[in-house]
Amino acid sequence: MNEILAAINVQIEYMEEQSHPKQGEYCFAYTVNIKNQSLQAFQLIARHWVITDADGKIQEVKGLGVIGQQPLLQPGQSFEYTSWAVILTPTGLMKGTYFCISEQAHWFDAPIPEFALLGPRVLH
Repeated sequence: MNEILAAINVQIEYMEEQSHPKQGEYCFAYTVNIKNQSLQAFQLIARHWVITDADGKIQEVKGLGVIGQQPLLQPGQSFEYTSWAVILTPTGLMKGTYFCISEQAHWFDAPIPEFALLGPRVLH
């Protein structure tokens, strides 16, 4: 079997208008691009996110697909979507895993590298 490679890139945007700092709600949009860099098709079946705020509070999000879809990616094909997360502090971290299946019916995990959630007044 050929190794299955998925390249995952994430872009973050602080959503000031949807955030309510006085109530401890900081909203972030994240746009994920997943690209099939292997020689066989695979389908994204489910996801697991771990979201940690600056106080160490952890939220886990698990479920089928992403934004109601389970995209099938042919070799070289990409899929992009935007979703959001709300945390209780102006900074935090996110990481996760996509659970996928190849066209040869082999399950594999595609790790989502950890990335920072940074509010607008936070130094990088």
